[in-house]
Amino acid sequence: MSWKIFAELVELKAKAASVFPFVIGMAYAWYHYKQINGWNMLLFFIAMFLFNMAVDILDNYMDYQHATEVHDYKEKTNIIGRENLSLIFVRNLMLTFIVVSASIGIYLSWRTSWIVLFLGIISYSVGIFYSAGPKPLSRMPIGEIASGVTMGLIIPLICVYLNVYDRVAFDGTFVGKIAFMSLPAICAIANLMLANNTCDLEEDTLNNRHTLVYYIGQQSAVRLFQWLAYIPFVTLTLSVILQIVPWTVLLTWLVFPKIYKNTQAFAKQQVKLVTFPLAVNNLAITIMAESFFFVIGIFH
Repeated sequence: MSWKIFAELVELKAKAASVFPFVIGMAYAWYHYKQINGWNMLLFFIAMFLFNMAVDILDNYMDYQHATEVHDYKEKTNIIGRENLSLIFVRNLMLTFIVVSASIGIYLSWRTSWIVLFLGIISYSVGIFYSAGPKPLSRMPIGEIASGVTMGLIIPLICVYLNVYDRVAFDGTFVGKIAFMSLPAICAIANLMLANNTCDLEEDTLNNRHTLVYYIGQQSAVRLFQWLAYIPFVTLTLSVILQIVPWTVLLTWLVFPKIYKNTQAFAKQQVKLVTFPLAVNNLAITIMAESFFFVIGIFH
């Protein structure tokens, strides 16, 4: 398997959805508590990244397995069929990533708190059942919420707690502030899934995938896409006012014109190969900018 094929199999181009919520979590821990546990962060990053890749492999694997014969999705669209990859190899690679990731997660829970184990169980459950099971979350109208909350909120929540578990109570105030700070990432990640499902509506319907777009219609999905693209800028402004994040995060507004341009272009046409990359671009730009200006704010 070449690097290019591997990168597509694990959806490497979309890994900003997990890496930058991790960065935001570390920045929050240092900004509020001046405490970073380097060993915990290294282990968590490895576990998180491996599991993220495993979930995307699983998604491709299950899509290949469940594809109907009424069109050529298996042969021409899915990476496994298009590149004639061994199903056994793909499955074993996925299982290896899951086992190694889970082992690291259990070790982290043992050395810190059962709360980490609890949050990890939620993450693994959503990640696995997003594509697997009798009714995968990705084939239901809750896929966007599941992915947005799991990656946009639980990743920074675990990240922060792994740094401060020995000095901060895991209570409503602790979770609430991190949740509010995480709203831009939650919206941006959910929006990527929404854009994907909007572009794939016809193909998904043929494959019996009844996503949110199937129920609300393509026009409503596009309007929701626009709202989710702009809401992060409102919430990050409120986060500054509430002193949850440093004032420098307001500089994220500098990328708003680019987000607006991409969003308007996607609203005009929803074509996977033409405008879906704009949604990927929106996700990367939004959470990269927030992460960058958050880190800058730590030193001011």
